[in-house]
Amino acid sequence: MLSRVVEMIYWTARYLERTENLARLINVNSNLLLDLPKSIAPGWEPLINITGTRERYLELHDDFSERTVLTYLVNQENSPSSLAKALAGARESARTIRDVIPRESWEQINALYLYAKDNASRVFIKSQRFEYLNNIILRCQTLNGLLAGTMNQDEGYSFLLIGRNLERCDMTSRIIDVRSADLLADENQTLQPFDLIQWMSVLKSLSAYQMYRRSMQVKINRSDVLKFLFQSEVFPRAPYHCISRVEFCTLDLPNNEAPLRLIGRVKRDLIETKVGKLEQEALHEYIDELQLSLIHISDAFADQYFLSGKMQSQEQSSA
Repeated sequence: MLSRVVEMIYWTARYLERTENLARLINVNSNLLLDLPKSIAPGWEPLINITGTRERYLELHDDFSERTVLTYLVNQENSPSSLAKALAGARESARTIRDVIPRESWEQINALYLYAKDNASRVFIKSQRFEYLNNIILRCQTLNGLLAGTMNQDEGYSFLLIGRNLERCDMTSRIIDVRSADLLADENQTLQPFDLIQWMSVLKSLSAYQMYRRSMQVKINRSDVLKFLFQSEVFPRAPYHCISRVEFCTLDLPNNEAPLRLIGRVKRDLIETKVGKLEQEALHEYIDELQLSLIHISDAFADQYFLSGKMQSQEQSSA
């Protein structure tokens, strides 16, 4: 399969996963703010930190009000982390390969893009926000099911799963990093009575609440939540599970030595680290290293299989 095609499939999957995660994150934060007293509620600023684009945000805005943050995350076209940006990327990638992927999936991606764009104003109306975002989440999940049920299970589909799982792993680590920092920021124990609510929000941000209760069968606490979210072998949003899926999809690819070596290193580190016992600063450093490793894995795929990576290598060698 052509390197340009697999690259577009990979990025279509990443953009769709990013869209779903952003919609889910805004939904959960809205509910969290309703559950906590205004005096200690984290507000909307943590969502900007989760996207990793704080500096870009501050270039465009000077406050973290609900409306400003939602504008940045939903429909601001020059925001690198908005739903509009992610969906435009998914639509453009899918458009270039619409002869390769099932026609219905291209039509659904285009319909999702138009729905999100035409109804974006509903996110500012609290009574309509949940329905709007939930529709986006359900449409993304429908697309995942459509692709699984109609796309040839060949190399192209392997790159679809690789892109989706790398994006999912990255977003899971970002949510844990920022949300856990919020939990421990207040040392005067003002937040202690609300620890349960906030750890529940961490789980719900990842749709992990029910699966945690089913798998761990213990009360919600920091150590067990971290262990489940990072190391579960069966929960599909846990980094260990995501990396295992990436490894499985890579095994049958040609010339896979470089990405497999990086994947194996991350996988061993994920399962061997006693993540539940890490103090907050150590946890933050651990997550930083994990995110850097994910970038290296993505770069390894680009260098080996994608047109953009090969062109970059040629430019560097001729310079």
